[in-house]
Amino acid sequence: MPVHIHPTAPLAPRALLPGDPGRALAMAQLVLSEPRMFNHNRGLWGYSGTAADGELLTIQSTGIGGPSAAIVLEELCDLGLECAIRVGTCGALDEDLGLGDLIVADAALATDGTSRALGAGERVQADAALVQSLRTAAGNTARVGTVATVDLFYDRARSRAREPRSSRAIAVEMEAATVLRVGELRGLRTACLLAVTDVFDGRGERRRIDDDGLVRAAENLGRVAAAALGASQLGTVRRS
Repeated sequence: MPVHIHPTAPLAPRALLPGDPGRALAMAQLVLSEPRMFNHNRGLWGYSGTAADGELLTIQSTGIGGPSAAIVLEELCDLGLECAIRVGTCGALDEDLGLGDLIVADAALATDGTSRALGAGERVQADAALVQSLRTAAGNTARVGTVATVDLFYDRARSRAREPRSSRAIAVEMEAATVLRVGELRGLRTACLLAVTDVFDGRGERRRIDDDGLVRAAENLGRVAAAALGASQLGTVRRS
């Protein structure tokens, strides 16, 4: 049995993985019918319920950063998970991105310790079919590109906003490379959908999304990702 995830409801073969437990609850209320708590151990709230396509979907929070995300995803794999999309927030590095914009990550730069400890190379690729499903579900309004995964949210040297740009990453976040790398190791189809909640000026100074904007961004993440994991799209993914 898993050490950290204590299931109290069935696990779906597909899951959305927000970092924030509160966001997991909000997404479950938005996209699931009659959600049941799947896990509450260690404050990592998770929920299972019926999605709009009539199939079971689990929404499980991972906590902040690669180490926590790796634990949660490994244990979900042990329980039978087959397909997962990280749904989270990020800081924009591309000046054309604005607060609330959606990003479909086709790859993540492994500049964090966890994915490197798991044997990742310079970058980790997302599942191509899931990337396409996310693009379709977003109505082709989301940006598609490489993101950089890092360990620090508060980087006193402000290197986060400089070094990833040199590798042409369009955004920076804290879990994608780990999720994608665990997916590679466990034969799990994984992808990543992000909403921009922070933008940086030329000096690396941060401007943060307001509370109402964050709520709208989280709702967009949940709707788009759940649609991408819809029965027809998921069936196509599994046959590929």
